[in-house]
Amino acid sequence: MSLNTKDSNKNLIKEITFILIIKVILLLTIKNIWFDAPTIPKNFDNQVAERIAGSSSSIKETR
Repeated sequence: MSLNTKDSNKNLIKEITFILIIKVILLLTIKNIWFDAPTIPKNFDNQVAERIAGSSSSIKETR
């Protein structure tokens, strides 16, 4: 009986590893298909600094 549990544990580990590898491959494929473009603008740091510093030269308020 002890031999049977060791074999089933090895099979379970192999199955879980195989499923995890397939999931990682699928997630990387989905990432490359739908999320290939960068979401952060090129001059992101400058925009954030202007917002924090309150530079009103580029921000125009309308009321």
